[in-house]
Amino acid sequence: MFVEVPPTSSAGSAETTTRPSPVARVGRGLAPYLYLLPAVVLLVVWIYKPLGETVGLSFYQWNMVPTSPKVPVGMDNYVRVLSLPELHQALRNTIVYVLAFMVFSLLLPMVVALLSNRVAGRWKTLYQALIFVPFLITPVAGSAIWRWLFNPEGGTIPRVAATLGFELGNVFREPGLAMLGVVLIVGWQMLGFGVLVISAGLAGINPDYASAAALDGASQSTITRRITLPLLSPTLVFLGLMTILLGAQWAYPIIDIVTQGGPSGASTNIYYLLYEFGFQNFDAGLSAAAGTLFFLGFGLIAVVFVRVSDRLSFYDN
Repeated sequence: MFVEVPPTSSAGSAETTTRPSPVARVGRGLAPYLYLLPAVVLLVVWIYKPLGETVGLSFYQWNMVPTSPKVPVGMDNYVRVLSLPELHQALRNTIVYVLAFMVFSLLLPMVVALLSNRVAGRWKTLYQALIFVPFLITPVAGSAIWRWLFNPEGGTIPRVAATLGFELGNVFREPGLAMLGVVLIVGWQMLGFGVLVISAGLAGINPDYASAAALDGASQSTITRRITLPLLSPTLVFLGLMTILLGAQWAYPIIDIVTQGGPSGASTNIYYLLYEFGFQNFDAGLSAAAGTLFFLGFGLIAVVFVRVSDRLSFYDN
């Protein structure tokens, strides 16, 4: 006696054999996070852990000698650092630095990028490469070159100024000129970075907008003012935020090499002040308290800037 078994469909069999197990589904869900795990570990080890240790150290008095104890002082370090006149001077200088760097990271790069964008062929790449080269020079080497150029005894720039009837003297030891010298060196290096970023932003703008406006009779200046600059606004906002957050950091190595914050603190900024507190005065608690305050201040600026960036930026979509 034979019993007829009903045939099973191939689709049902395939569905049964290819259905993933619960373990496989969990593995697929965790896969994206596993790819992010190395980056998260590096952030925790190199950024968040030192940041937490800095905040904790700000409540102690310690001279950075491993054998000496850390003495709890509560909020005294914050009270001390906020009352220091050196901090007020460094904050004023930092604001001046940031405003001056805006010229070299936004205004001049925008002009250079717009002009070089009209050059066709390989000359455009050559011009942009020549402008970008100073950004590749290390701050130590660049500062050494500029110190030689500004050397009051036989330097090229003082000689040229003397022929024009100006006596520069020692630029990096003059209270009114030391900060200007630092701004010039940092701006010379950062100009190429700004041109590169703005050129990349210009390359991402659809040329059909300018072509359509030209067909309607719009001049080149009108196209630049009404089309190019609004579409370039996200790039300009990014450069502005980078200048505000990193301007003092860009200036730190130049200050350390050419002026050491002098004369009388005329060229110092908040980053060099942290260096003086921690590695010249060996007051780790005071330096940690100042660093924590600067972190909170820059973090607040970044949050506000990101919130208003959508209102300052214009997108073609």
